[in-house]
Amino acid sequence: MYESVIVAVDGSDDARRAARTGFALARKAGASVRVLNVLERSLLDVLRSSSDRDQIREERMELLAEFESEATAYGIEAETSLLEGKPSAQIAAVAEDEPNPVIVLGRQGRSTVSRKLMGGVTERVLEAGVAPVLVEPADKSRSEPLELREILLPTDGSSNADRAIPHGGALATETGARVHLLSVLDLQRAGGVFNAGGLKAEFVEHLESEVDDILESAVTAVADQAPSLDVQTVRRKSTNFDGVSGAIETYTETEDIDLVVMGSHGRSNVSRQVLGSVTSTVLRSVDVPVLVVPRDVQA
Repeated sequence: MYESVIVAVDGSDDARRAARTGFALARKAGASVRVLNVLERSLLDVLRSSSDRDQIREERMELLAEFESEATAYGIEAETSLLEGKPSAQIAAVAEDEPNPVIVLGRQGRSTVSRKLMGGVTERVLEAGVAPVLVEPADKSRSEPLELREILLPTDGSSNADRAIPHGGALATETGARVHLLSVLDLQRAGGVFNAGGLKAEFVEHLESEVDDILESAVTAVADQAPSLDVQTVRRKSTNFDGVSGAIETYTETEDIDLVVMGSHGRSNVSRQVLGSVTSTVLRSVDVPVLVVPRDVQA
C-alpha cells in the first residue's frame, strides 16, 4: 500500500482522531510515520518577545511528544517534526520528499465551527494534489481506528476515478474488506434543469448501458489487481438536485460503509487546482473517512 504515512496535527480533537487512524494505517501497511505540526509565521510575527516564541515552540514540541507516545502504544515508531511556515505548503513539501506517501488529516481544524465545512488547511492540501489524502471526519465513532469491512469505490469511468481503484483494492486486500463499486446515473443533470417533460426511455436505457460498461470496466480493474476480492457492483439513479454526491452519501449510510475511496476529480472537472465538486461535497457530508487520490498520483 503505502511506504510512509504523514499525519499533520494541531491539537484539535479531529487531529487526534486522524492521528489514531494514521497510526492504524501505518501498522497495517508496515509504513514509516511522520507527525507534523506547523507553526504559522503570522502567529510568530505577532508575538512580542523571543520568550513568547520560545514558549509556543515548547508547547508544540510537548504536543508532538504526546503523539509520539501514542504511536509507541500502537507498536510503531513515529518521527516528529515542528515546522514553520504555511501549513498546507509545509505538509505538501514533506509528502513530496517521502516514498509512496499518504497524508492523513482531520476534516476540521481548531478554527472550523461547522461540521459540514472542512478546515482551510485540509482543503489546500487536497487541492495541492501531491499525494493521496485520507480525511478523517469529526464525529465518526468507531471502536477501532480504520476497522474496514466495507469499502466504497464510486466511479464515473473517468481516468481520475480509475486512479483510485488500485488504492481501494490494496486496502481491501490488506484488510479483507468487501469492495462496493458504485456508479450513479444523474438523470437530473442528463435531462437539464429545464427539462419538464422527462427523459425518453430510449435515452435512459442508453445511459444505463453506459453505466453498466463503466462498472464492468471497474470490476476488471479490481480483478486484475486482486482476483480474490469480494466485489459488489451497484448502479444507482439520482433524480434530484443532490445528484451524484447525494447518492454516494445515501449509499454510505445505508450500507454501513467504513471508507470511501475516490478520485479528486470526475469527468466534468477541467481545473487542475480546484477539487472536484462531487468529491468536495462528499468530503463535507459523509461521516466516514474518505481517501482522495489526486489526478497525477499512481498507485
